[in-house]
Amino acid sequence: MRRPWVVLAATCALLALAAWPALAAEAPLKLPSISLGLTPAQGPEQVSTALQVVLLLTVLTLAPAILIMMTSFTRLAVVFSLLRNALGTQQIPPTQIIVGLSLFLTFFIMAPVFNQVNDKALTPFMEGKMSQQQFLEEAGKPMKEFMLRQTRKKDLGLFMRIAGEERPANAQAVPITSLIPAFVISELKTAFEIGFLLYVPFLVIDMVVASVLLSMGMMMLPPVMVSLPFKLMLFVLVDGWYLLVGSLVKSFF
Repeated sequence: MRRPWVVLAATCALLALAAWPALAAEAPLKLPSISLGLTPAQGPEQVSTALQVVLLLTVLTLAPAILIMMTSFTRLAVVFSLLRNALGTQQIPPTQIIVGLSLFLTFFIMAPVFNQVNDKALTPFMEGKMSQQQFLEEAGKPMKEFMLRQTRKKDLGLFMRIAGEERPANAQAVPITSLIPAFVISELKTAFEIGFLLYVPFLVIDMVVASVLLSMGMMMLPPVMVSLPFKLMLFVLVDGWYLLVGSLVKSFF
Protein backbone atom coordinates (compact mmCIF):
# COMPACT_ATOMS: atom_id res chain seq x y z
CA MET A 1 0.00 0.00 0.00
CA ARG A 2 1.41 3.33 -1.04
CA ARG A 3 1.79 6.04 1.50
CA PRO A 4 -0.35 9.20 1.11
CA TRP A 5 2.62 11.54 0.73
CA VAL A 6 4.02 9.41 -2.12
CA VAL A 7 0.70 9.61 -3.98
CA LEU A 8 0.53 13.37 -3.42
CA ALA A 9 4.08 13.89 -4.72
CA ALA A 10 3.40 11.83 -7.84
CA THR A 11 0.19 13.73 -8.55
CA CYS A 12 1.95 17.09 -8.25
CA ALA A 13 4.70 15.92 -10.60
CA LEU A 14 2.19 14.81 -13.24
CA LEU A 15 0.30 18.09 -13.02
CA ALA A 16 3.57 20.03 -13.42
CA LEU A 17 4.51 18.01 -16.54
CA ALA A 18 1.05 18.52 -18.01
CA ALA A 19 1.14 22.27 -17.45
CA TRP A 20 4.68 22.77 -18.76
CA PRO A 21 3.77 23.13 -22.49
CA ALA A 22 1.17 25.77 -21.69
CA LEU A 23 3.63 27.69 -19.56
CA ALA A 24 6.34 27.47 -22.20
CA ALA A 25 3.96 28.84 -24.83
CA GLU A 26 3.37 31.99 -22.84
CA ALA A 27 5.68 35.00 -22.89
CA PRO A 28 9.05 34.34 -21.21
CA LEU A 29 9.51 35.58 -17.68
CA LYS A 30 11.19 38.98 -17.62
CA LEU A 31 13.59 39.78 -14.81
CA PRO A 32 13.86 43.38 -13.59
CA SER A 33 17.05 45.28 -14.28
CA ILE A 34 18.78 47.63 -11.87
CA SER A 35 20.75 50.62 -13.08
CA LEU A 36 22.70 53.23 -11.18
CA GLY A 37 23.51 56.64 -12.56
CA LEU A 38 23.92 60.34 -11.90
CA THR A 39 21.32 62.68 -13.36
CA PRO A 40 21.43 66.46 -13.14
CA ALA A 41 19.28 67.91 -10.38
CA GLN A 42 16.28 69.98 -11.39
CA GLY A 43 16.77 72.39 -8.50
CA PRO A 44 18.59 73.08 -5.22
CA GLU A 45 15.87 71.34 -3.24
CA GLN A 46 16.73 67.98 -4.84
CA VAL A 47 20.39 68.39 -3.90
CA SER A 48 19.41 69.28 -0.35
CA THR A 49 17.13 66.23 -0.09
CA ALA A 50 19.86 63.92 -1.35
CA LEU A 51 22.36 65.29 1.15
CA GLN A 52 19.84 64.85 3.95
CA VAL A 53 19.34 61.20 2.98
CA VAL A 54 23.10 60.59 2.94
CA LEU A 55 23.49 62.30 6.30
CA LEU A 56 20.60 60.29 7.76
CA LEU A 57 22.10 56.99 6.61
CA THR A 58 25.46 57.98 8.10
CA VAL A 59 23.87 58.85 11.44
CA LEU A 60 21.93 55.57 11.49
CA THR A 61 25.14 53.58 11.09
CA LEU A 62 26.68 55.42 14.04
CA ALA A 63 23.51 55.48 16.15
CA PRO A 64 24.27 52.29 18.16
CA ALA A 65 27.70 53.56 19.18
CA ILE A 66 26.31 57.01 20.03
CA LEU A 67 23.51 55.58 22.16
CA ILE A 68 25.89 53.19 23.93
CA MET A 69 28.17 56.07 24.89
CA MET A 70 25.25 58.00 26.36
CA THR A 71 23.98 55.18 28.59
CA SER A 72 25.25 52.98 31.41
CA PHE A 73 26.64 50.39 29.00
CA THR A 74 30.23 51.65 29.25
CA ARG A 75 30.56 51.14 33.00
CA LEU A 76 28.87 47.74 32.94
CA ALA A 77 30.91 46.30 30.06
CA VAL A 78 34.25 47.50 31.46
CA VAL A 79 33.55 46.17 34.96
CA PHE A 80 32.49 42.75 33.68
CA SER A 81 35.59 42.55 31.49
CA LEU A 82 37.85 43.47 34.42
CA LEU A 83 36.10 40.84 36.56
CA ARG A 84 36.86 38.18 33.96
CA ASN A 85 40.51 39.19 33.91
CA ALA A 86 40.68 39.25 37.70
CA LEU A 87 39.30 35.72 37.89
CA GLY A 88 41.80 34.60 35.27
CA THR A 89 39.20 32.52 33.44
CA GLN A 90 40.44 33.62 30.00
CA GLN A 91 37.28 33.69 27.81
CA ILE A 92 34.78 32.61 30.45
CA PRO A 93 32.19 34.14 30.47
CA PRO A 94 32.34 34.68 26.69
CA THR A 95 32.34 38.19 25.27
CA GLN A 96 28.84 37.64 23.88
CA ILE A 97 27.55 36.92 27.38
CA ILE A 98 29.22 40.04 28.80
CA VAL A 99 27.85 42.26 26.04
CA GLY A 100 24.37 40.73 26.27
CA LEU A 101 24.21 41.09 30.05
CA SER A 102 25.46 44.67 29.80
CA LEU A 103 22.79 45.48 27.21
CA PHE A 104 19.92 44.04 29.22
CA LEU A 105 21.10 45.78 32.38
CA THR A 106 21.39 48.99 30.35
CA PHE A 107 17.75 48.65 29.27
CA PHE A 108 16.77 48.09 32.90
CA ILE A 109 18.73 51.07 34.20
CA MET A 110 17.73 53.42 31.40
CA ALA A 111 14.04 52.44 31.41
CA PRO A 112 12.92 55.54 33.42
CA VAL A 113 14.89 57.81 31.10
CA PHE A 114 13.52 56.14 27.97
CA ASN A 115 9.99 56.41 29.36
CA GLN A 116 10.44 60.15 29.82
CA VAL A 117 11.73 60.49 26.27
CA ASN A 118 8.75 58.53 24.98
CA ASP A 119 6.15 60.48 26.98
CA LYS A 120 7.58 63.98 26.56
CA ALA A 121 9.11 63.82 23.09
CA LEU A 122 8.42 60.77 20.93
CA THR A 123 4.66 60.45 21.45
CA PRO A 124 3.87 64.16 20.88
CA PHE A 125 6.16 64.18 17.84
CA MET A 126 4.44 61.15 16.30
CA GLU A 127 1.07 62.80 16.92
CA GLY A 128 2.24 65.94 15.14
CA LYS A 129 2.10 68.16 18.23
CA MET A 130 5.71 69.34 18.01
CA SER A 131 8.30 70.03 15.35
CA GLN A 132 11.50 68.09 14.75
CA GLN A 133 13.57 70.73 16.54
CA GLN A 134 11.30 70.62 19.58
CA PHE A 135 11.47 66.82 19.54
CA LEU A 136 15.27 66.87 19.68
CA GLU A 137 15.26 69.40 22.50
CA GLU A 138 12.71 67.52 24.61
CA ALA A 139 14.35 64.14 23.97
CA GLY A 140 17.73 65.51 25.02
CA LYS A 141 16.59 66.80 28.40
CA PRO A 142 16.16 63.41 30.18
CA MET A 143 19.41 62.15 28.66
CA LYS A 144 21.25 65.26 29.83
CA GLU A 145 19.89 64.88 33.36
CA PHE A 146 21.04 61.26 33.49
CA MET A 147 24.52 62.01 32.18
CA LEU A 148 24.99 65.04 34.44
CA ARG A 149 24.26 62.92 37.53
CA GLN A 150 27.07 60.54 36.58
CA THR A 151 29.57 63.10 35.26
CA ARG A 152 32.25 64.68 37.43
CA LYS A 153 32.42 68.45 37.35
CA LYS A 154 36.18 68.22 36.82
CA ASP A 155 35.75 66.22 33.60
CA LEU A 156 32.98 68.46 32.31
CA GLY A 157 35.03 71.57 33.06
CA LEU A 158 37.98 70.11 31.15
CA PHE A 159 36.11 69.83 27.87
CA MET A 160 34.34 73.15 28.31
CA ARG A 161 37.67 74.91 28.86
CA ILE A 162 39.16 73.22 25.80
CA ALA A 163 36.17 74.31 23.69
CA GLY A 164 36.37 77.83 25.11
CA GLU A 165 32.78 77.77 26.34
CA GLU A 166 31.46 79.93 29.15
CA ARG A 167 30.00 78.62 32.38
CA PRO A 168 26.39 77.58 31.67
CA ALA A 169 23.53 79.24 33.55
CA ASN A 170 21.84 75.89 34.34
CA ALA A 171 22.19 72.18 33.72
CA GLN A 172 20.15 72.22 30.51
CA ALA A 173 22.45 74.87 29.06
CA VAL A 174 25.42 72.49 29.13
CA PRO A 175 26.45 71.78 25.52
CA ILE A 176 25.99 68.17 24.54
CA THR A 177 29.31 68.17 22.65
CA SER A 178 31.17 68.67 25.93
CA LEU A 179 28.85 66.58 28.10
CA ILE A 180 29.14 63.30 26.19
CA PRO A 181 32.98 62.93 26.29
CA ALA A 182 33.01 64.10 29.92
CA PHE A 183 30.38 61.47 30.75
CA VAL A 184 32.38 58.74 29.02
CA ILE A 185 35.66 59.40 30.84
CA SER A 186 33.79 59.71 34.14
CA GLU A 187 32.23 56.30 33.50
CA LEU A 188 35.63 54.83 32.67
CA LYS A 189 37.13 56.22 35.88
CA THR A 190 34.29 54.78 37.96
CA ALA A 191 34.59 51.42 36.19
CA PHE A 192 38.34 51.28 36.86
CA GLU A 193 37.77 52.07 40.54
CA ILE A 194 35.30 49.20 40.81
CA GLY A 195 37.69 46.96 38.88
CA PHE A 196 40.50 47.75 41.34
CA LEU A 197 38.30 46.69 44.25
CA LEU A 198 37.48 43.47 42.41
CA TYR A 199 41.15 42.69 41.77
CA VAL A 200 42.29 43.00 45.41
CA PRO A 201 40.82 39.77 46.90
CA PHE A 202 41.80 37.70 43.86
CA LEU A 203 45.31 39.16 43.92
CA VAL A 204 45.65 38.11 47.56
CA ILE A 205 44.68 34.55 46.62
CA ASP A 206 47.29 34.53 43.83
CA MET A 207 49.99 35.75 46.22
CA VAL A 208 49.12 33.17 48.88
CA VAL A 209 49.07 30.31 46.39
CA ALA A 210 52.35 31.44 44.81
CA SER A 211 54.02 31.62 48.23
CA VAL A 212 52.78 28.15 49.21
CA LEU A 213 53.97 26.61 45.95
CA LEU A 214 57.35 28.31 46.27
CA SER A 215 57.80 27.08 49.82
CA MET A 216 56.94 23.54 48.69
CA GLY A 217 59.50 23.71 45.90
CA MET A 218 56.85 23.35 43.18
CA MET A 219 58.21 26.15 41.04
CA MET A 220 57.28 24.47 37.75
CA LEU A 221 53.57 24.43 38.58
CA PRO A 222 51.81 27.63 37.40
CA PRO A 223 50.12 29.34 40.38
CA VAL A 224 47.17 30.29 38.16
CA MET A 225 46.14 26.66 37.76
CA VAL A 226 45.96 26.22 41.54
CA SER A 227 44.47 29.60 42.43
CA LEU A 228 41.65 29.52 39.84
CA PRO A 229 39.47 26.99 41.73
CA PHE A 230 39.89 28.99 44.96
CA LYS A 231 38.90 32.20 43.14
CA LEU A 232 35.80 30.58 41.72
CA MET A 233 34.91 29.09 45.10
CA LEU A 234 35.31 32.48 46.81
CA PHE A 235 33.22 34.24 44.15
CA VAL A 236 30.46 31.65 44.42
CA LEU A 237 30.45 31.55 48.23
CA VAL A 238 29.99 35.32 48.54
CA ASP A 239 27.36 35.25 45.74
CA GLY A 240 29.50 37.53 43.63
CA TRP A 241 27.13 38.07 40.72
CA TYR A 242 24.34 39.14 43.06
CA LEU A 243 26.57 41.60 44.89
CA LEU A 244 28.28 42.97 41.79
CA VAL A 245 25.18 43.43 39.63
CA GLY A 246 23.21 44.84 42.54
CA SER A 247 25.94 47.35 43.35
CA LEU A 248 26.34 48.41 39.73
CA VAL A 249 22.63 48.98 39.21
CA LYS A 250 22.26 50.89 42.49
CA SER A 251 25.22 53.10 41.59
CA PHE A 252 23.12 54.75 38.86
CA PHE A 253 20.20 55.68 41.13
